[in-house]
Amino acid sequence: MANVFDVAKYILEKQGTISTWKLQKLCYYSQAWALAWSDGVPLFDDDFQAWSNGPVCETLYNAHKGKYLIEPVEFLHGDTSNLTEDEIDTINTVLESYGDKTPFWLREQSHEEAPWRDARGVLPEYARSRNTITKDSMGIYYGGL
Repeated sequence: MANVFDVAKYILEKQGTISTWKLQKLCYYSQAWALAWSDGVPLFDDDFQAWSNGPVCETLYNAHKGKYLIEPVEFLHGDTSNLTEDEIDTINTVLESYGDKTPFWLREQSHEEAPWRDARGVLPEYARSRNTITKDSMGIYYGGL
């Protein structure tokens, strides 16, 4: 099975230099749509948490912590050869739909959707949270769209 770094590396190779905010959201939507389209089979095991600025995978965050922009050549994690053709198709579809969106647009979009909102519960918008956005909630929500 691929990991979040494999997906992030592929996204960076396709998108070029992007903000870490955008990378997080594109990985999130890749995972969400994979869960929706593959009967709940995830792209990777790592979870996303409902941070104030949207979904964040802490494992990925720890790899780019302190950076605003990240270039493909400086991201030394991941191996895109671990991705299957179906996984690549899913990521490519996500990039076609979301790749041209701004990080702020992606943040706002995720804030409108049930998986992030439900994981946050009644927390104020800018309160810290490490609440997990479950894969089940992602698969159900995005599978129903």
